[in-house]
Amino acid sequence: MKGIALGLLAGAAALYALASWLQPLHPAWGYVAAFSEAAMVGAIADWFAVVALFRHPLGLPIPHTAIIPSNKDRIGRNLASFIVANFLSTRQVLEKLKRFDPGARLAGWLVAPGHAETVAGHLGATLRYALGALDDERVRQFFRATALEALDRLDTARLAGEWLGLLSHEQRHRPLLDALLRKLADLLDNDELKARLAEVIATEVKYLRFVGLDNVAGRFATTKMVAGTIRLIGEMADDPAHPLRGEFEAFMAGLVVRLKNDAELQRRIEALKNQLLANPALGAYLLGLWSDIVRWLQADLNGDASVLRAHVATAFRIVGEKLQADLGMRTWINEQLLAAAPQWIERYREDIRRYIVARVGDWNTEEMTDELERNIGRDLQFIRVNGTLVGGLVGLSIHAVTELSRAA
Repeated sequence: MKGIALGLLAGAAALYALASWLQPLHPAWGYVAAFSEAAMVGAIADWFAVVALFRHPLGLPIPHTAIIPSNKDRIGRNLASFIVANFLSTRQVLEKLKRFDPGARLAGWLVAPGHAETVAGHLGATLRYALGALDDERVRQFFRATALEALDRLDTARLAGEWLGLLSHEQRHRPLLDALLRKLADLLDNDELKARLAEVIATEVKYLRFVGLDNVAGRFATTKMVAGTIRLIGEMADDPAHPLRGEFEAFMAGLVVRLKNDAELQRRIEALKNQLLANPALGAYLLGLWSDIVRWLQADLNGDASVLRAHVATAFRIVGEKLQADLGMRTWINEQLLAAAPQWIERYREDIRRYIVARVGDWNTEEMTDELERNIGRDLQFIRVNGTLVGGLVGLSIHAVTELSRAA
């Protein structure tokens, strides 16, 4: 494009020389000379304007030339302010988030074929790398020492009291206790198991053998005992006000208070914990446990049919399906993002602006100028081309008007 624009200027100059030489022969050459002369003026003026954007014309430090290099930092600041004001305002980002519907997008992405497997594959690769790095004797020793030190610092009795108090607060443990008692009653209510229990109890009641009742009366009595025990457990499960449950709950409430406040009980529990920690077998167990876990995970993740990856992919797919079917949960996700977005926007918007300013400021001026010229210079050269043609037409018009005025 520079060659075309320069060629037009050269053509206008040659045409002007030719027209000036032939003008005495015919008045029409005056019009040609006027056109070409104005075309040269327009071409040179627009060449100056285009070049002045990027550098000093002919290397001369003419004021208000090399505009882009001279104002690089100001351009960076204005660009950053423009982006922040027009793309990162809180209102604009929130409107974009509302239209984007993140909850639905996430659900749709997770249920799309292969996406859950892709996530599981990336997580598996990350975990595999981490396990390779962690499978080191120094890491194992560190894990052992850290675990033992953490256990040593643990206030076992108070922590147990806090947890038991939390679990039993406002009777929230009752549904779990009901379920456990019913499960235990169902498990024991089995003819084969009851027979085995009765046999064991009858065998242990040794005095019955002296009177010859271990085979008949013993089995009958112990069968009744087992049935009564099962019935009692069922009654405890069905009756929250059962006396035995009341005694159990009173015992648990007292235990919570003692664990928190009884110095003697706390001392005994602490002594038991210290004995356990002092046992070399615990350290060896923790060390072996760490090694076994790492080896199992490595073996699983290195296989093509990794159980862990399959479970992770299934879990992500289930989450996507559940999320896709649950409008309330998708709405909750969107609401949480919209609620959290303003503080994040306000927090990082100024950081983004400063980053843009700093990045533009770090650009090499000459490289930036060349890059801009390569990207927009072709269009700018059309200014020179148009300037040549438009200037010529303007000059031709002025010459024509002038001649008409003289003739009049």
